[in-house]
Amino acid sequence: MTFEATDILVAGGGIGGLAAGLALARTGASVRLIERADHWGEVGAGIQIGPNVTRILHSWGLASKLAQVAAFPKQLQARDARTGQVLGTLPLGERAERLYGAPYACIHRADLHGLLLAAAQRQGVDLQLGQRGSGVQVQGDQIEVQTDPGERWKATALIGADGLWSRTRAELGLTDAPRFSGHLAYRALVPQDSLPAHLRSDQVMVWMGPRLHVVHYPVQAGRGLNVVAIVHGDLPADAQSWDAMAQPASLFQALEPVATELQERLQAMQGWRLWALHDRPPLSGAAQMAQGHVALLGDAAHPMRPYLAQGAGMAIEDANALADAWIGSGSVPERLQRYAQVRWQRNARVQARAIRNGEIFHAQGPVAWGRNATMRLLGEHVMDVPWLYAGP
Repeated sequence: MTFEATDILVAGGGIGGLAAGLALARTGASVRLIERADHWGEVGAGIQIGPNVTRILHSWGLASKLAQVAAFPKQLQARDARTGQVLGTLPLGERAERLYGAPYACIHRADLHGLLLAAAQRQGVDLQLGQRGSGVQVQGDQIEVQTDPGERWKATALIGADGLWSRTRAELGLTDAPRFSGHLAYRALVPQDSLPAHLRSDQVMVWMGPRLHVVHYPVQAGRGLNVVAIVHGDLPADAQSWDAMAQPASLFQALEPVATELQERLQAMQGWRLWALHDRPPLSGAAQMAQGHVALLGDAAHPMRPYLAQGAGMAIEDANALADAWIGSGSVPERLQRYAQVRWQRNARVQARAIRNGEIFHAQGPVAWGRNATMRLLGEHVMDVPWLYAGP
């Protein structure tokens, strides 16, 4: 069956796709979103969203909804994973709002996904489940996407928000496979009230050690504690899964000795999940984000390592910039190219900084000693990221 054309077709119903659908619909465009899954949902656990991201969510009228489901930590603290020593502290809370005009938040992925889904529905985005794209054709000034059920969806623009293993990338002539970083992320989420009082937390805490780091922070309005432990390791059999079951023994073997408090916290976690971290090299030009009537957004364009906590954030920034470009003058290819020109360099900078942060977090020997000494001396001055949080 062939359906009536819309202005914009978004492929992918994750956080980036829903953000794009919402932002574009707010401009008055007719937007249809196709998602391959048969039901709405979001796997994973927590994410951090800096002021650069919460500022956009607030501008979309989601401040009160966000406040109901997120946690707003007062500080970020860095500690040595081996000794437990505090290395530096970055105040968040009121300081973030004063400097950057919006709060620093921690939120469960499912809560953010649900918030964006409800907003997209209210905004009139046509949401279609069970539609896995199987082919794309360009017919003059229209795009036609065929899906596995045999449906044909037409639009004047196609936005690929279909994640790390994106099929839409091929429409830009991009056939490179994601690269395995050599890092494995173990994730767990538990109710705070199930933990002893001394293991509960209302702040973001990062533990850094040789070839590893652990981060934990509150989510679900403070009711849950999200823990992510990242270690070096081999590519698992199911490379594309980011929600595979994990055995705690393999994590503890990779960690080796860590501070007593950290060890106790990790042992208190239940239901570990495993995620093999992939990325791509930083973007090198606008053509990697848009060509003709097709544009990419989020992980489909610029997957990044989680060491700057900006994967979802850059997708939301992309969505906002895409909406800004859409309401401008010019043809559809000109608008999409304007979006790509605005976004590619910032995304490339975040990708590169995330890679560098991973090297710093996992440093050994003299480099680790220098990191610790610098953080003790300069604290928040080296932990803050004004160019990121004040932008885009």
